[in-house]
Amino acid sequence: MARRDQRGGGGIAVLNGSGQFGRVRLVAETGSTNADLRALAVAGWPEGQWLRAERQTAGRGRLGRDWQSLAGNLHASTLIRLRPGDPPVTGLGLLLGVAVHAALSSLLPHAALLLKWPNDVMVGRAKLAGMLLEREGEAVVAGIGVNVAFAPPLPDRETIALADLPGGTALDAGAVLDALVESLDRWLARWRAAGNGAILSAWLARAHPVGTPLAVSTGADRPQRGRFLRLGSDGALILGLDDGTQITIHSGDVGMLP
Repeated sequence: MARRDQRGGGGIAVLNGSGQFGRVRLVAETGSTNADLRALAVAGWPEGQWLRAERQTAGRGRLGRDWQSLAGNLHASTLIRLRPGDPPVTGLGLLLGVAVHAALSSLLPHAALLLKWPNDVMVGRAKLAGMLLEREGEAVVAGIGVNVAFAPPLPDRETIALADLPGGTALDAGAVLDALVESLDRWLARWRAAGNGAILSAWLARAHPVGTPLAVSTGADRPQRGRFLRLGSDGALILGLDDGTQITIHSGDVGMLP
């Protein structure tokens, strides 16, 4: 039976405390796990603990997009507590993508997964998983959504679910999060020990190759079209335009072109 949890998250009903090493608080429904953790960060939510919702009613993606949170998919957030001596936080977005890619690849080692800048996990041109990082004081809230059972239809992009891939129907959101908890632990430790350079190298090994045609929108202006050249030392996207010039993208919406 569900019980009421009075420690945060608006008193939402906790189903159980299952998960990797008991580190996951599972709730039946909430507005947004990221919004809950932003509030709980002030109350001392520790690094390494996760909040997972079976359903979100106000999930968000990057650039303020709605994130469709279908039951059966993974919607979860965790908190990264910044420490003195940590590398620059510009590497965290790429780190999160690497950790999710590594976790999903460990579950489906034959799936052709790749990263799209900065941290979407793709199968071809179809989106499988997305992430949203938000700063809250000296902490970063990391939200992750993975299409496990269903691929929500979106008007402007292709989507795919783990269940659409060979072997994927045997997976559920809990198993995916267990793999992700372990993977993020490992990559956070590597980031702290080896710095952003190690993360950039790991990201490039998993990402769309150099020369991939991309369209980048940074706001109301017409999207820039070019080819992926490299990453900057801070993780920025370096885009080569048809006229031979290069532009540096620190934030924007990226699509892969045919």
